Amino acid sequence: MNPVLATIILIPRNVGVVVLRVYRAVISPLYGDVCRFYPSCSAYALGAVQEHGLAWGCALAVRRLSRCHPWSPGGIDDVPLKSNRRFRLTSFGFVVAPSHGKG
Repeated sequence: MNPVLATIILIPRNVGVVVLRVYRAVISPLYGDVCRFYPSCSAYALGAVQEHGLAWGCALAVRRLSRCHPWSPGGIDDVPLKSNRRFRLTSFGFVVAPSHGKG
């Protein structure tokens, strides 16, 4: 895939990453450790957006939030991984096209 095209395609996903990172840095600490699941719902949403893209990642996060209620047993609930990963993550969490070792 053309690196410029891949960068353009990944813009919505990375905007979602920024929004979730800001939420996790500013708002999430105000709640404290109240999540019944591991990872927390915001960490799950961040991982889902990074792994599956903005639309499907948000759908997975909404499904997870619908299961987060006082009668839920909670527990470990990891983001389902894709069988083949086409992108890699930076240290901040941005999704970028893999480099092919050229240059």
